[in-house]
Amino acid sequence: MRIRLAFLLMLLTPCIALAQAPPKPAVSFTTLALSPITAGLSFTGRVSAVARVDVRARVTGYLASVNFREGQDVKAGDLLFTIEPDSYEAQVEQRKADLAAAQAKAENATVQLARAAELLPRQTISQAVYDERQAQKRIAEAEVLQAQAALRQAEINLGYTRILASIDGRIGLSAFQVGALVGPDAGALATIVSQDPIHVLFPVSQRQILAIRRRLEERGEKAEQGVVRLQLSDGSIYDQTGTINFGDVSVDRSTDTLTIRAVFPNTDRLLVDGQYVRVRVEGPNPDQVILVPQRSLLNDQAGSYVYVVGPDSKVQTRRLKAGPVQGPDVVVLEGLQVGDRVVVDGIQKIRPGMEVDAAEIPAVGSKG
Repeated sequence: MRIRLAFLLMLLTPCIALAQAPPKPAVSFTTLALSPITAGLSFTGRVSAVARVDVRARVTGYLASVNFREGQDVKAGDLLFTIEPDSYEAQVEQRKADLAAAQAKAENATVQLARAAELLPRQTISQAVYDERQAQKRIAEAEVLQAQAALRQAEINLGYTRILASIDGRIGLSAFQVGALVGPDAGALATIVSQDPIHVLFPVSQRQILAIRRRLEERGEKAEQGVVRLQLSDGSIYDQTGTINFGDVSVDRSTDTLTIRAVFPNTDRLLVDGQYVRVRVEGPNPDQVILVPQRSLLNDQAGSYVYVVGPDSKVQTRRLKAGPVQGPDVVVLEGLQVGDRVVVDGIQKIRPGMEVDAAEIPAVGSKG
């Protein structure tokens, strides 16, 4: 009898073990905290040089030299091109001779007028002769002025045979080579584009402008205090920030947008005149918001929700209103509070009301 009872107990032992409660599912959670984020708006912009100058010839002649390397940086006053100066030097010498002749003529006219002034009281010459010599002196003086102006123009033209850079910047391709005939009608010999600083232009709609202004007024901030960031074509973020320094005075009627200009340092020449960039304008001061990891967010027909671990270690469903995405996280506009313990890992194993074995991971807000 005892043997039979022992045998029955051995058979029932597995059944008793099976009747025991299953282990609590293991999950990880993060405790919500405030995180600083900077709100902003994104636009499509174009890089624009602060200054752009077409280098042109102001006199006609054959190029004697090209004094730069295409693509190099130049300074204002650097010699770029030389036009053969021989004929212009000869013109200067001719004008100097003309001036000397005019001055000699003027000196003679002055002497003749002085002599006439001595003879007129003695009635040796008539009043008409005296008046004529006065006129001759004035004509001679005018011819001196005319010769001086002609000499000055000849010297200016000679100076134009040396074509100098008018701004600091990077010079492009040379449109002409040594020996080519150039002149005022030849077009641009080369183009200089300033490099540092550099502008970025981007259009902002009227609706966005009004929204920005209201937000700044609420925060007591000014548009000039905004921080402007750039995203380059490869997705990288430009390592320098810019500031807004100009807004157009009229709205483009075809697009209902206003052109805004920001200025950026460009010491490494990474920004190039004409290139497209993504522009993000941010406020000067960050907002303190609640963030939740995107992987903790669930959705159904009623909207977005997360699982929260309550004080009793039981799972609760918490509905929320999600805002903009911030990298791997999402801004919470409504529904969650600082200190809530949101389930991040193990979501697929749990249901509302289930008791869980919860382990904490670093809070989202601790990333700063």
